[in-house]
Amino acid sequence: MMEERPPIIVRRVRKGHHAHGGAWKVAFADFATAMMAFFLVLWLSEAATKEQKDAISGYFTDPVGFEQGGSPYVIDLGGSVTVTVTQDTAGKPQDQPEVRMREDTIQDLAAQLEQQKLTQLMQEIMAQIEKNPKLNAFKDQLLLDITDEGLRIQIVDKRQRPMFDSGRSELQPYFEEILFELAKSIAKVRNKISVSGHTDAQPFLGRDNYSNWELSADRANAARRALVEGGLPEGRMARVVGLASSVLFDEKDPYNPVNRRISILVLNKKTQEDIEGAEQADSAISTSDLLEELDRTLDRQGRKPEFDPDKDLPVDDKPAPNTDGLTW
Repeated sequence: MMEERPPIIVRRVRKGHHAHGGAWKVAFADFATAMMAFFLVLWLSEAATKEQKDAISGYFTDPVGFEQGGSPYVIDLGGSVTVTVTQDTAGKPQDQPEVRMREDTIQDLAAQLEQQKLTQLMQEIMAQIEKNPKLNAFKDQLLLDITDEGLRIQIVDKRQRPMFDSGRSELQPYFEEILFELAKSIAKVRNKISVSGHTDAQPFLGRDNYSNWELSADRANAARRALVEGGLPEGRMARVVGLASSVLFDEKDPYNPVNRRISILVLNKKTQEDIEGAEQADSAISTSDLLEELDRTLDRQGRKPEFDPDKDLPVDDKPAPNTDGLTW
């Protein structure tokens, strides 16, 4: 009888494995969807017009002002802004403070963006002064700052390095090179330019009927010509003025050479509109003003104009053509 062998039992230990779930697929799908939405927003921002962008900005600023209009969307299918205008009992549109506030907000944002652009331009010019040997040699005579009117670039005089000969308006060659280099940077922005010439308080004694006012104006025009020759468009000039010693850089010492300077002002939009509005107001003369001035002039001369239609109108001796029966 065969001997019975004991059974051999093999125990295999099953080690646990990490779960192979699909959670990462969900996270990756969310990421891909977010990236698609991001690039879609970028594309829409590039394709949208300025009016559409203003409408979207206004919606997120004040959604109430854009609801219950002709379209349930901020921008309707025609691309126009949907704004609700309420009317009073007489049927006239009522004033909407929200709309005025929104316009003020847009203007403030535009002014801030323009301020940032001018600040960036100032930083670029300062970096150019450091890198350019022609400008770096005169960096202590180049003064840049931001004012309420825009970016101001002042080129001041020095005893050892004057911009002009005494009593003359011809540019020194090195000063002309400075203006050529500055014109390249200023031409990058679309803002208009104001150029002003300044002198110290020393009176000009070179010739009759010629003072520091004429000298400063001639020097400002010389700087303008150099800027245009350096690449700045002529149409960008908004104002060229000579101020003599009326605006001193060093008020404590009116004879200080730094008072002899050329000031280049890159105008912001508000200052440019103020200048253009003042010029239009100065040149606008109404017909009534002209007639009143004519009457005052005639009164001083002791006579009044007399007009007789029978005597003063020209008379044609030839008979008038017969229009009753036209012959061809």
